[in-house]
Amino acid sequence: MPAQRGIALVLLVVVAGLVVGSLLGELLGALLPAGRVQDLITRGPTIGLTPPATLDLRFLSVTFGLALKVNLVGVIGIVIAALTLRRL
Repeated sequence: MPAQRGIALVLLVVVAGLVVGSLLGELLGALLPAGRVQDLITRGPTIGLTPPATLDLRFLSVTFGLALKVNLVGVIGIVIAALTLRRL
């Protein structure tokens, strides 16, 4: 019977895979010449609060914002992270 994993661990692994994969995608895209291959690797949707949301209470103003830029290599990073977590 596999060990029970908390949702926090699963989210941490998925986000780490996305961050590392996206970073590698941006670095790889910078090394490639401009064209369709570079666009395929570096472009992708931005998920999150854009523009950030601001809560103004007159005596306190708080701005909430989070955006994740997902690219092809980021998705591959998520898959690799999920497979790694599955084998642990």
